[in-house]
Amino acid sequence: MKSIILAGGSGSRLWPLSREEYPKQLLSFDEKESLLQKTFKRLNVFSAASEIVTITNIKHYSDIKLQLNLIDKNNVVLAEPLGKNTAPAIASVIEYFSQKYSKDDIILIVPSDHLIIDTKAFNETVKSAEELAQNGFIVTFGIKPSYPETGYGYIKIKESLLKGYKVEKFVEKPDRNTAEQYLKSNEYYWNGGIFMAKISTFMKEFEKYAPEIYANLKNLDFSNKNTIEYSIYENMPSISIDYAIMEKSDKIALVELKSDWNDLGSWQSLYNIKPKDKDGNVLSGKVVIDDVKNSFIYSQKEIVAVSGLENIILVETEDAIMACRLDKSQNVKNLYEKLKAKESDTTKLHKTVFRPWGYYTCMNRGKGYLTKTICVMPHHKLSVQSHNHRSEHWVVLEGSAFVLLDGKEYILNSGDSIDIPIKAKHSLQNHGSEELKIIEVQKGDYISEDDIIRYEDCYGRI
Repeated sequence: MKSIILAGGSGSRLWPLSREEYPKQLLSFDEKESLLQKTFKRLNVFSAASEIVTITNIKHYSDIKLQLNLIDKNNVVLAEPLGKNTAPAIASVIEYFSQKYSKDDIILIVPSDHLIIDTKAFNETVKSAEELAQNGFIVTFGIKPSYPETGYGYIKIKESLLKGYKVEKFVEKPDRNTAEQYLKSNEYYWNGGIFMAKISTFMKEFEKYAPEIYANLKNLDFSNKNTIEYSIYENMPSISIDYAIMEKSDKIALVELKSDWNDLGSWQSLYNIKPKDKDGNVLSGKVVIDDVKNSFIYSQKEIVAVSGLENIILVETEDAIMACRLDKSQNVKNLYEKLKAKESDTTKLHKTVFRPWGYYTCMNRGKGYLTKTICVMPHHKLSVQSHNHRSEHWVVLEGSAFVLLDGKEYILNSGDSIDIPIKAKHSLQNHGSEELKIIEVQKGDYISEDDIIRYEDCYGRI
């Protein structure tokens, strides 16, 4: 079996913890592995590491690759040059498999941000779905509703099949009354966004129902490349796999997912899975409470003191505070969109970002510039890289910096500085036994973490 991990989402409903450039699939909610890493390990039971392809946006590529390399360096990550929703992403990876393997091979497609603890039951469901997939069906994994959720799409089943059901239709996110009716019925399941079929089955359905996507696939070249060609990808429509294929095809079957399942799509869903105190509270960080019940309170840095409240979500990070009613946590996405419209930096990235070599903290940003402090841990180094749109100026605060700049070597101590021109090939390294701290000032017409071209990297992010 081959596997596809969809890792391009932003997780806006979990703002301010989840950010555009560091979304929820990269986060760990149990202080161990991230959701992405858990997903990879779950699929590694059925697929070799080299036969699990994770597709993500180019700006997430380095973080995705870094996390998966910690599990198995034979993993494959493909980067979309721009976001085009799930149908083009899935079709592109199916074409990747089509060029390398048999058309009769089965592909399992899963989102990267679902939490599944009962892996044994998940594995049993996969085996049931495999039988249907072998018989020419596209199989979707349905979750039996446990409450009237209005944030999920639904799937209505009709007659029974071996190991599952034939699907009658897909239904958009309902209002509360409709969701309650679905809950009472035995004919509706939550749409978990998990699919399985043979390569040939997927290809035939794309050719039939999404010809504008299918026509571009034959031009894709994956030899020695990890980024899908922009000139081809830009011609594909932006459309979900549900709209492109699932709602049109007559070859859709459903198996009930027997394991636990949570898409962690909101703060309430995260609250639901966390252990609670005697008053129903989930507390994390520096939190002081008095007369608080059935609430989720999270502090990343500062002391958060709360009194006399019930059924609330309160989240504090370095640069943002978010509060809402527990049952309105789906609406956090509206706050995120309003902040994004105001071009708020808080939607993009955390102030402090951890990397395998250390961390950096953004101090100030304006039009055409960004100032950050960088801490490189002893005996660590940044990749050899260049930037097409920005120059950099480094000032050493503490420690000793070993700098490579266009083939030349420099040693900088506290108070020393150096300029890194646009397109110059450079690297910052700490050969010492103490932390290296510098101030970096970026200047250019485009300031973003995706303006990095890596040439050498000891953490496997190339």
